[in-house]
Amino acid sequence: MNAWPHLIAPTNHDVVEAAQRLKGIAHRTPVLRSNTADEILGAQVFFKCENLQRSGSFKFRGAYNALAQLSPEQQERGVLTFSAGNHAQAIALAARLLDIPALVVMPHDAPSTKMAAARAYGAQVVTYDPLNEDREAISRKLSQERGMLLVPPSDNAAVIAGQGTAALELIEEVPRLDVLFAGVGGGGLLAGSLLATKAALPLCRVYGVEPEVANDGQQSLACGEIVQIPWPRSTIADGARATALAPLAFDILQQGAEGIVTASDAQLMEAMRFFAERMKIVVEPTGALALAGALHGGCDVHGARVGIVISGGNVDLPRYARFLSD
Repeated sequence: MNAWPHLIAPTNHDVVEAAQRLKGIAHRTPVLRSNTADEILGAQVFFKCENLQRSGSFKFRGAYNALAQLSPEQQERGVLTFSAGNHAQAIALAARLLDIPALVVMPHDAPSTKMAAARAYGAQVVTYDPLNEDREAISRKLSQERGMLLVPPSDNAAVIAGQGTAALELIEEVPRLDVLFAGVGGGGLLAGSLLATKAALPLCRVYGVEPEVANDGQQSLACGEIVQIPWPRSTIADGARATALAPLAFDILQQGAEGIVTASDAQLMEAMRFFAERMKIVVEPTGALALAGALHGGCDVHGARVGIVISGGNVDLPRYARFLSD
């Protein structure tokens, strides 16, 4: 298989190098405050708004960092990935910017806006049935047949390092944080956030937040090995419908994550309404995981300085309207 050499874990040095590589390419997204959020949590809350990132999510950081390091030969042969949406869009956009052919493998029921955006950025889209087909097996087969390099969403050192630049920017703007929350699907964002945070703020507690029905990461940390679960179709957090943590991300999380908590769909919709009503920003269900976890995960944040990574804002408008009205 033409796969990225990802067995060597990234370090904070890789995150810092990624930040330099992304300078002037990725948006330095704003850090927003909300007096209401402070009052509700009894804390000082700082929101890192990756819903305003290029391609609509933090995923652009890791995708561009990985593709920008490819050799000319690898770039000419092209790249492929599998993703429910945000990583697919990010790879498609990064590939367009770098003039690299791209193919993305997406579930047939992925949000239509995410699929349309991947195509609009120039990627070829191949769909599959997530209940009956294995996306990784499909991707490996396509990689072998077409000679394209497989760049997975989380099990990739360069991707993880790129994702960590969001937390790095947050820390640069807010030098002292006591707690950080980030959403978890395959674990790349949380792993990268850990690398950046622990290097600068060793005492900062870093929590991941998963959908309640997709708590494979929580189970994995509890038992000390990767737990595989069935495809969690029922959650509205389509970007976190992972069946297992990526091995490379899991190794990093074991070394430093305070824990992984969960949020229900109702709690995600509550968080989305808060963002819309109080902060006037559009956040997708997966992007609302971190706030929902801070509100309902049972973590002690009273009196703390709390970082919340809003991971994305890509949501179909009809679905978004239903979420806000339910």
